[in-house]
Amino acid sequence: MVMGPVCILLLWAGLQAAPGQTATASAANADDLLRKGIEAQQRRDFKTAIEDYRKALEIRPSLPEARANLGAALSATGQYDLAIQEYKSALPDAPDKTAVHRNLGLAYYKKGDMSHAREEFTTVHEARPNDLSTSVLLGYADVKLERQVEAVTLLTPLEAGQESNMDFEYVLGLALLQAGNDAEGIARLEKVAQATRSVDAYVLAGSARMRQKEFPEARADLDAALSLDPSFPGLNSMAGQARDAVGDSKGSVVAFEAALKADPRDATANLYLGVIRLKQRDFEGARPLLTLALEIRPEDTQARFQLAKLDGMTGKYAEAAKAMEDLEKADPNWLDPHVELATIYYKLHRPEDGQRERDIVQKIEADQQKAGPPK
Repeated sequence: MVMGPVCILLLWAGLQAAPGQTATASAANADDLLRKGIEAQQRRDFKTAIEDYRKALEIRPSLPEARANLGAALSATGQYDLAIQEYKSALPDAPDKTAVHRNLGLAYYKKGDMSHAREEFTTVHEARPNDLSTSVLLGYADVKLERQVEAVTLLTPLEAGQESNMDFEYVLGLALLQAGNDAEGIARLEKVAQATRSVDAYVLAGSARMRQKEFPEARADLDAALSLDPSFPGLNSMAGQARDAVGDSKGSVVAFEAALKADPRDATANLYLGVIRLKQRDFEGARPLLTLALEIRPEDTQARFQLAKLDGMTGKYAEAAKAMEDLEKADPNWLDPHVELATIYYKLHRPEDGQRERDIVQKIEADQQKAGPPK
C-alpha cells in the first residue's frame, strides 16, 4: 500500500494590517503576493504559487509565511531539496514551528531520506503526542530504518479504535511482520488489502504466507495481487512459486513465463521453469533456463543441483558426479545429492561408491524420521 501523506498548506492568519496601522507600499505588495500564492496553491497551481511566494520574499525576505508555503509548493512539485532549504529557513521565525517540522519531515520522507524524516517526525510527536497521523509516519520511518520493534511499541497501544484506519493498520502490520510476528502482521495486511485493493499489501501478506508454508493462502493473496496489477515487479515469479507449491504446474508455468517476458534474467523464474521442464524430460528446454539461473546466481545450490541432475540424465556422468560431490562437501546432510550420486556412480561403473552413497542415504533418512517433521 502506498502511503500518501498530504503536504499541509500553512495558511497563515493575521495578514491584514491592524486598524489604524499604515503599511508601506512594499509590505502591502508582499502581503498581496502572499495571498495570491495561497490562492494559487489551493487550486493546485503550484507554478504560479512558487512565483508569487518568491516575489513576496524578494520584497520581504524575512516573511516566514511565504517561505514555509514556498516549501510546501516546491515539495508538491517534487523539488524536495529546495523545499527542505525553504522549510529550514522558515523555522527560526515561524509562529508554528511544529507545523514546519512536520512539513520538513514530509519533504524528507518523499525524498526517501528516512533518517532525517524520522528526526523531524520525532520532534512533532514529542510536541503533539496525540497526533495519530504523525505517529503513523514516525512508525513507517522506523520500519524503513529497520527499527520495527520501536514501531510496534509506538503503534500497538494506539490501535484501539483505529482498526478501520487502513494507513495505521498497514504500518502496524508491516512492523509486526518485520519484527517476526507473522500471524498478527498477515492478519492486518490482508485486511488492508481487501479493504483498499492494495497490491503491495497482498504481496507482503502472500510472501509471509509462503515463509510460513501456508501455500494455498499464499496463492490466494498473490493471485489477488496479480488480478490488480500483473506488472508489479517480481509478482509473477512469487505467484508461480505459490502455484507450484500447491501442485498447479500449468498455472505456475503461465506465471513463470510471464515473469520471464517481463524480465528474462529473473533467476527464480528461470530456475523453477527449468525444473518443470526437467521433470517433463524436456532436456533441451530445461538446459538454457537452468544455465542462466546459475549464471545469475552462481552460489545458488539449487540451481547447481538441478543442472548437475540434468547432466546425469543426459549422459554427462563425469560432470554430474563432480558437481554433486561438491554439493555434498558443502552440505553433507543434504539428501538429494547423495541420492543422485548413488545412481551416477553405478553408471560410471563405480559400484562401491554407489553402495556407499546408498548407505549414506539410508542413514540420513533414518535420522530425519527420528527427528520428525521440520518445525
